[in-house]
Amino acid sequence: MPDTHLSQPDLQTLKQRIIDSGALGRSPVYVRLLEYLLDCARNGRQPKEFEVAVDVLGRDSSFDVTRDSVVRVYVHQLRKRLETYYNRHDPDAQYRLVIPRGQYIVTLEARASHQTDAAPAEPRHPRHRLIPILLGLTVLLLGGNAWQWWASSRPGPPDPLSATLTHPMWQQLTDDELPILLVMGDYYIFGELDEEGRISRMVRDFFINSSEDLTRLFMQDSSLQAYFRDLDMSYMPEGSAEAMLQIAPILRATGKPVRVTMMSRLQTADLRNNHIVYIGYISALDKLNNLYFQTSGLLPGQTFDEIYNKQDQQLYTSTAGLPQQGQPFRDLALMATWPGANQNQFVLITGTRDAGLMHAADVAADLDQLRKLDHADDSDVVSHEALFEVYGIDRMNFEATLLYHQPLNPALIWANSH
Repeated sequence: MPDTHLSQPDLQTLKQRIIDSGALGRSPVYVRLLEYLLDCARNGRQPKEFEVAVDVLGRDSSFDVTRDSVVRVYVHQLRKRLETYYNRHDPDAQYRLVIPRGQYIVTLEARASHQTDAAPAEPRHPRHRLIPILLGLTVLLLGGNAWQWWASSRPGPPDPLSATLTHPMWQQLTDDELPILLVMGDYYIFGELDEEGRISRMVRDFFINSSEDLTRLFMQDSSLQAYFRDLDMSYMPEGSAEAMLQIAPILRATGKPVRVTMMSRLQTADLRNNHIVYIGYISALDKLNNLYFQTSGLLPGQTFDEIYNKQDQQLYTSTAGLPQQGQPFRDLALMATWPGANQNQFVLITGTRDAGLMHAADVAADLDQLRKLDHADDSDVVSHEALFEVYGIDRMNFEATLLYHQPLNPALIWANSH
């Protein structure tokens, strides 16, 4: 760390002021990372990416820096949080802790206005003018060699995944130690028996979405056990798999544990103990259906191909299930996010059919599209919903129009859930 005439106690005070401001978020990881980089700077060394992963993030010796960007993600976000601290809490700070881009080290920068003015230069003999020129050439040559070494060894700029993770919607998932649960919207199916007790066909019922639902039905009417059987089977639309391919790398880049489950196997306790990311059709929301729609400005129709705008009393309809091959259609894409009751975050990436679902995934994975939905209040709590009309052919989405975008009130969500 360069000499800035700050004593060690003053530096500790500066660090603690940043921590106490809350600018580093709820996660202790960013505090540990800042303290680790400061310790390295005091010892005059810049740690390697692997060392940060092991010493700070708890990774083991099998960690592969070429395949896992978790260190770059955390350092990039710590840099942004330090910038946010000074912009919001201490814009006139005499000294600033800064993480230079492409480096894993913290430096201390003094504001130009606080630097000591140099004494007026005395007139110099023309011969002396050659000295700065020669020194400049020497520095240039040495700098060229240093640049080649640095460019070959420095970490690359933040990749698109790291950039996307800086958006508040995704940052809410990285700002603590809670694991992430990716919930895929599947459809539970059960068997219908013929007169000889053999399975004659498979049945999908919107009101029976799990083995537990079928069991409750049998408890209400035991005679139905002679007609239906639990096959322990479900299916998932093809568009869900394609949407997952876009979102899964983002979740992996958080460096957090990510578990995948089907909606038909989701437990109520999961909704409290994890960040929830849902990918699937609106008709497969099941346990999230009432939780979300009871306070949303939208309502699903009976066939789940319609979305009703409560405020404007307007009905939006998907025609994606009707056209023949090669015929254009309109579909609906829905993306929503809100904080849970246990400081976890919910993210819904959904649609009425494949094209709508895939467009919702496009928006969630694209930093520029996410920024278009940002609110001007720069709130730390992300809670809003957006509905798009998607134009497509043969399940493919070509363009989309934003139909509706409103904030959600998380207090109402959990007040109505009791």
